[in-house]
Amino acid sequence: MKPVPNNYRGVWQRDLLQTPTMRDDSSFVRWMQTSYWHADLRVPDSFMPLKVENQQGFCGVTLVEKVAERQVCTWHRRMDFQPPRLDIDAGVMLFPTLDTVEETGIHSIYFEAWSRLPESTGRFIVLAGLNEQGKDNQTRLLMAGRYLMYVRPRAVPWPLALSMGQSLADLILSQPVLKNEYLDFEISFGTLDSGVWRIEQSTLRKKKSQSLALSIHSSSPSSAITRGSFVGVNWQVLEWTCTDSTV
Repeated sequence: MKPVPNNYRGVWQRDLLQTPTMRDDSSFVRWMQTSYWHADLRVPDSFMPLKVENQQGFCGVTLVEKVAERQVCTWHRRMDFQPPRLDIDAGVMLFPTLDTVEETGIHSIYFEAWSRLPESTGRFIVLAGLNEQGKDNQTRLLMAGRYLMYVRPRAVPWPLALSMGQSLADLILSQPVLKNEYLDFEISFGTLDSGVWRIEQSTLRKKKSQSLALSIHSSSPSSAITRGSFVGVNWQVLEWTCTDSTV
């Protein structure tokens, strides 16, 4: 897979979502894009403890292609807070300016306007968490500029009888005994400065506004260690696009 063009990289804040039935310009939405990987967090403005199942968030690899003179961006989701979609997550992208992009849906009708956050370029890191056997456990740590996102999927698998396109809210209604397990999926977004990770928003309500000690060190071209938070976790380097060996 080819890396995405440079103008896609950074952290994007969604300023507007418009569909035939709704308009949203107040939800907290951040899309972090590195050379290959993305992480996305979407917390509704009316976020309440009993409505956490309506959150959205996902992580995976990104493909940008030119199709009929248009730039088409496809987000291949590897981990998803919500159950699998019926359609492909892809949009036609138009950059009115260097730091703004407009996305128009291909497989569904929507329009999204995005703006890139300052200080979200120049340094890109993606780490994959490893289990005790040295295998990928699907945990991801992504960094773009001064911003950091942590993705830890839930431990329980989707039920075999899950219908494609079913929402997490509907699934929990049908299997309330597993509600806590289905909601135990962390995507946390914040800034990493001077060894402190300040979490601005998270799928886990208790993590929001926390400040945690964290530093990341590249111990070799293929491995990294973290100090402070995530002690004892081994990491595989998927991307390290910066000159510093420690951040």
